[in-house]
Amino acid sequence: MGTPELVNPARISRRDLRNRSAEIMDALERGERFAVTRNGDHIGDLVPIRRRRRAVSRAEFAAMSRGMPRLDDREYRADLDRHVNDDLYDPYDRAYGRGEFTEGRR
Repeated sequence: MGTPELVNPARISRRDLRNRSAEIMDALERGERFAVTRNGDHIGDLVPIRRRRRAVSRAEFAAMSRGMPRLDDREYRADLDRHVNDDLYDPYDRAYGRGEFTEGRR
């Protein structure tokens, strides 16, 4: 899978990148993109990273939730029961049954 082509990024030479790095980094922080060239040939792209938000506001969550289908909890539980075996078991009982734990054994 290839990398997507940038739409009309500013072209900068390798020399510009070296000599104007602080200015270019500031522009990246503002969201600008650059196509880096060497001897006129496109050799790479500089793109700003996407920052992840840590939380969604209550209003955004409510707006996103409006379009979601309503969930019938009884139907959901019945669907889970059809597909998931949630019988509880004690893993120690299973281990004792296989003889993994015996009296006096360390």
